[in-house]
Amino acid sequence: MRTVITIEARMRSSRLPGKVLLPILGAPMLLRMIERLRRVRRVDAIVVATTEHPADDPIVAVADRAGVGVHRGSEDDVLGRVLGAAVAAGADLIVEMTGDCPLADPAVVDQIIHTFATNQVDYCANILAPTYPRGLDAQVFPTRVLAEVATLTSDRADREHVSLYIYQHPERYRLLNVASGLAPHVADIRLTVDTPEDFTLITAIYEALYPLNPRFGLAEILELVGERPDLLALNQQIRQKAVR
Repeated sequence: MRTVITIEARMRSSRLPGKVLLPILGAPMLLRMIERLRRVRRVDAIVVATTEHPADDPIVAVADRAGVGVHRGSEDDVLGRVLGAAVAAGADLIVEMTGDCPLADPAVVDQIIHTFATNQVDYCANILAPTYPRGLDAQVFPTRVLAEVATLTSDRADREHVSLYIYQHPERYRLLNVASGLAPHVADIRLTVDTPEDFTLITAIYEALYPLNPRFGLAEILELVGERPDLLALNQQIRQKAVR
């Protein structure tokens, strides 16, 4: 199966516009994320799924600079945009990622892809019963499943949150969650970027770890924040927006 990572990215986010191109150690956040995802072993290609809005032209430029694919589609119909990106990239299997996760861990993504491949399921992810920090999310499902979903729902939330319909219909799709095996409190750590406070934390983690080891992963992040509880205090008051 041809496996493709799709990264949803746009400039006009509601809480922190332009966040995907904010600089981390001199490079756009999206480029830092792509740098990490290139180390996923079980993937054939990466494609950035952005919008047709002119505001997203700089995202296209960054993707071109990184040498990854780009697909432009609807700003509101993210499901349709990701499906279009997958089809354009010839993907049999989609690894759905969002551009606000610059600390994505290649080992975690590989584990989820491997778990999908070795089980008879339609969807495999680490978000159904969260045990990883928010921001290390990855969801894996066949392109044919997303194509079917596209014909089944026009609900606004379903179209905005690409795989929502899949995991909210376990009577139709076989679902499998991947657990981290880490301490329960790890799931409360917020490593995604929705707000300035989030970005301050992510930048601090990069500044502490990247110069010493550009390939740092979740283990190094958890060791750092364990030693520096002041870092997690930077965004502990931020709450994730509800999907509905």
